[in-house]
Amino acid sequence: MKVVVVQQDLVTAWGRGMEACWAGLLSGSPAFTEVTRFSTKAFQAHLAAQVPGLPEGGDASRVMRMLTPLLAPLAGTLPEGTLILLATTTGEVDLLEREMMSGAPSEDQSRLDVLLGRIQSTLGVTGPGRIISAACASSSVAIAQGAALIASGERDSVLVVACDAVTEFVYAGFASLMALDPEGARPFDKARKGLTVGEAAGTVWLMSEDRARRENRPSLGEVAGWGMSCDANHMTGPSRDGGGLVRAIEKALKRADLRPGNIGSVSAHGTGTLYNDSMELKAFQTVFSEKRVPVYSVKGSLGHTMGATGLIEMMVALKSMEQQVVPPSANLHEVDPEAVGWVSQHAVKVDGMNAVLSTNSGFGGVNAALVLKS
Repeated sequence: MKVVVVQQDLVTAWGRGMEACWAGLLSGSPAFTEVTRFSTKAFQAHLAAQVPGLPEGGDASRVMRMLTPLLAPLAGTLPEGTLILLATTTGEVDLLEREMMSGAPSEDQSRLDVLLGRIQSTLGVTGPGRIISAACASSSVAIAQGAALIASGERDSVLVVACDAVTEFVYAGFASLMALDPEGARPFDKARKGLTVGEAAGTVWLMSEDRARRENRPSLGEVAGWGMSCDANHMTGPSRDGGGLVRAIEKALKRADLRPGNIGSVSAHGTGTLYNDSMELKAFQTVFSEKRVPVYSVKGSLGHTMGATGLIEMMVALKSMEQQVVPPSANLHEVDPEAVGWVSQHAVKVDGMNAVLSTNSGFGGVNAALVLKS
């Protein structure tokens, strides 16, 4: 049974909606600004990709302030039995930060199950939902799980909600790993030094093709294949040879009944860290050994949006197929020798592109791959 995307929405550092995001990506510029919501004096970097214009103050967490405008149009419209999948890494951890500063810490309000309950309440949905927290591959894994449930006939309507915010907790964590680039993330650049923390939220409504047709819903694209693996190499570092990611990609291609030559472009995880980008390139060179395909990363523009990144990148990949254009890898100054011929600072026109690959990897060695068709 085919799985199609019938509705989607997002907010990123470029603002609300795909058109604003797409225009920002095509500009080739980073949406990075100085962090002012907490002090970065003790850290080696001071930039982040932050969502502009969110109301400040009040009791709501930053992720709920991002999510509420996205969820409001869906409230009361989801069919009975629609499963809600929440993909995030730290959720409303800023609520815990606030309580810590007040001297009365409690984890109750910042638990992920509490956030899921808030989302379901906003949507007017009852019944159990699921939380997917698989490091920075969280929302790709959630998309894969939702698609698998629909393909098996267990569900015919799944809403994936993904979110993560720029918080002091997250920023300090990556700073302690010396994983932040003071000049901003430069994926696939010869001089790359690390990532830039970003924030985003998004919703993707998946449905069986049969139900979508019965209800006259538009198809924005098909989730044709998915694959996951764990290379179990290190707590934070990926396997150097990319073997785990290769296995995830091969599973996704097999599920989609496609060969590597059918893929028109690759949306890479592309964090800007030394080992991640090199690992991915080795994996792509293994899978696409007979024919190179354009590879790009959005993280030099949108930052690394953690648990939301796979969902945002999936939407960008669908837009890329619609426009028949591969966006540039932003903030890329000198292409790493390993990436020459694969990655470009410029947008690339690819006629006839009707299948693309999106990959994500995360701490603990998790790898996820999605094959999307127009």
